[in-house]
Amino acid sequence: MSGDSAIQYEKQGSVSHIWLDRPDVLNAYNTAMRDQLYETLGAVAEDDEVAVVLLRGRGRSFCAGADLTEFGTAPSQAIAREVRWQRDVWCRLSELSVPVICAIHGHCIGSGVEISLLCDLRLASADATFAMPEVRLGMIPAAGGTQTLTRSLGFSAALDLLLTGRRIDAVEARRIGLVNQVLPSWDALNSEAESLAGQLAPVSRCAAAVKRAVCVGADLPLAMALETELRVGAQVTTGRAGLSETPVGGTV
Repeated sequence: MSGDSAIQYEKQGSVSHIWLDRPDVLNAYNTAMRDQLYETLGAVAEDDEVAVVLLRGRGRSFCAGADLTEFGTAPSQAIAREVRWQRDVWCRLSELSVPVICAIHGHCIGSGVEISLLCDLRLASADATFAMPEVRLGMIPAAGGTQTLTRSLGFSAALDLLLTGRRIDAVEARRIGLVNQVLPSWDALNSEAESLAGQLAPVSRCAAAVKRAVCVGADLPLAMALETELRVGAQVTTGRAGLSETPVGGTV
C-alpha cells in the first residue's frame, strides 16, 4: 500500500503485518479502509507463504469505530449497513485459514470490536477501552457484532455490552473473555504480539488445522465434531495439502 493508504501491509518471512492506518481519526473505519482491507485480506488468503496474520492500529488507538462522517450521513441505517457490506471484509477475515492475532490499544469501539472478534487471538494493552455504543446512537451493530460478541462472551455478557453501550477497560475485557491477555504498555503489547506470531509461524500447518477443527466443530453436534477432529488430524499426519480449502459445514 502507498504511504497515504488507510491500510499498511508488510510481509516479514511468513508473518503478514496489517496496520489500520488513519491515526489522525483514531483509525475510524471508512470506505477507503474497507476497500483496502478487503484487497489486502484477499492477497493474504492467496499467499501460501503466509503462516500468521498480525493486525494492529497505527497511532493512539486500534479503531475508534465507524467513521460517522461517511456512514452516519447515509439516508438510512439500511443504506449505511449496505455500504459497509459492499466489500465483505468480515467474511474474508473470518475465513482466513491461518491464525490471526489482533493487538489492541487505545480505543476499540464499535467496528473495532467487531473486527477484533473475527480474529483468533486478541491481546490488549492496559490503556485499551472497549464499547459497543450503537444502541445509544439509535442503531444496531452493522458488522455482525450481535452474533460474534454472543459467540465469544455468551448471552449475558454480550447483551450487557450491546444494550448498555458502556465502556469497559482492558481488565474487565480480559475477565469476560473479550481479550486473551493484557500487557502493561504499547511496547509490551507489540513485543508480545510479534513474539506470539513468531511462535505460531513454525507450526502453521497444525495451527491452521486446530483452527479449522474448532471453527467447523463449533456448529456441529459433538459426535460429528469429534469426527471432524479425527479427519483434520489425519490430514495433518499424512501431510495432505489443501486443508485451507476445506468447505465450511463439517466435510473435511
